[in-house]
Amino acid sequence: MPLATHAQQAAAMPVVGFLDGGSPRERTQQVAAFRKGLAEGGYQEGENVALEFRWAEGQYTRFAELAADLVRRRVNVIAAPGGGTGALAAKTATATIPIVFGSGGNPVAEGLVASLNQPGGNLTGVNFFTAELVAKRMQLLRKVVPSASRIALLVNPTDPEGYQSLGEVRATASGQQVLAFEVVSARDIDTAFDSMAREKAEALFVAPGSFFNTRRVQLAVLAARHALPAIYAVRAYPEAGGLMSYGTDVLDAFRQVGVYTARILKGARPADLPVLQVTKFELVINLSTARALGLTIPTDVLSLADEVID
Repeated sequence: MPLATHAQQAAAMPVVGFLDGGSPRERTQQVAAFRKGLAEGGYQEGENVALEFRWAEGQYTRFAELAADLVRRRVNVIAAPGGGTGALAAKTATATIPIVFGSGGNPVAEGLVASLNQPGGNLTGVNFFTAELVAKRMQLLRKVVPSASRIALLVNPTDPEGYQSLGEVRATASGQQVLAFEVVSARDIDTAFDSMAREKAEALFVAPGSFFNTRRVQLAVLAARHALPAIYAVRAYPEAGGLMSYGTDVLDAFRQVGVYTARILKGARPADLPVLQVTKFELVINLSTARALGLTIPTDVLSLADEVID
């Protein structure tokens, strides 16, 4: 192929900006799932599409500058599959570049779209209900630790989507005292666990969000050290040694964001693509952790598990 022709093709290759609150080290599976979705739509990175990654590394205050940088880069589409906070930053940064989001909350209430069926504007995406499954997680935690009367809750006040858990956990607590701890750094997490011990917390609910996902090993280790049964939003936690998780099949949600991104690259308008509603949820239980905590997982909970790690 003549060099001039190759250069023209490279110049014409569309660029997708990938904006996420996590880090490349702990998002390898999610990125692979997103690439799979792109491939299903006919796009292979390096062949007919380029990817520009911007990572907030769990620091949500960085989203604005990262989104603005992608706009300056003049990417063709911005994919923000990890949560509504990043998508809102992208929406603030541009009203013209198409944005495909993954939202764990309510995309309409968050101000991402006008409606689920007719998004309007330059955004559409996937609703994976991470924040809306709080009541189910609390129910599971009560079944596994029925004697717990003091539930510790970890929330990040800089993550509006995950911070919704504060009110929802309190609303769904059934005769239990909720001990809320707001954390924004790894040091805050250490301090929070020390406080949980002093206040005699008996179980732990970790709010959803990329910040906590990036700290999942730290959280699992501290929960084990303090003998706290804990429930989380995604399977990465029990895979890292946490007790159990209930939530969306995150990898499939990232794949669907990739599929929608490919459709937009082919000419579809975000305003014409209804927000997808995830229907696949999974309960993952780490039995080794349960034994270490001296817990017996009830049979009716085990029967619901999509995966048991032993």
